[in-house]
Amino acid sequence: MNADLDKVVLETAKSLGQPTVSDLVDNLVNKKGLKFKDATKAVYVEWKKGTLDLSEAKPSSSLANYLFNLENMWFWGTTVLVAFTMLIVFTVDSTLLLYVRYVLGGIFILFLPGFMLISVLYPRGREIDELERLALSIGLSLAIVPLVGLMLNYTPWGITLTPIMVSLAVFSEAMAFGTLVRKYQYYKIGSK
Repeated sequence: MNADLDKVVLETAKSLGQPTVSDLVDNLVNKKGLKFKDATKAVYVEWKKGTLDLSEAKPSSSLANYLFNLENMWFWGTTVLVAFTMLIVFTVDSTLLLYVRYVLGGIFILFLPGFMLISVLYPRGREIDELERLALSIGLSLAIVPLVGLMLNYTPWGITLTPIMVSLAVFSEAMAFGTLVRKYQYYKIGSK
């Protein structure tokens, strides 16, 4: 029965061309007689297996429109995290918020640079699973931060808190913007 359902979903998607999720599910419910829950689950399973490619109903026409799309909240979340970490690190001296500084600083140093680099290299998010992404993010962060420190050693600023924080913030934001551009290019090609 499961193989038959897979076949029905794929044939329906093929007959519709490049369907959106709602078009495909509506067609499966109305014309094939499936229950809504079964149709959505079958579409999700086929999409997760990679045998079904779905598109958004109205693709963004430009990078600026894509930037303010709801699915790109990760970009704004990263930007806020970087800005908030910089604010906390440079302004907090009280012992009450010192632990917040440690936690944000740890994420900023040990996770974020590697995660943003992995996101640029694998922008779709389906190429590697979450555990691999986490391990590579930590490992690459442990490689990137010393390289940034080595480069800063040969600058007039040296290796102090301010140049390291600013350099890592610029690196993380540049990688986040690079990820956004790569996702938009993939999205733009997929919507044609």
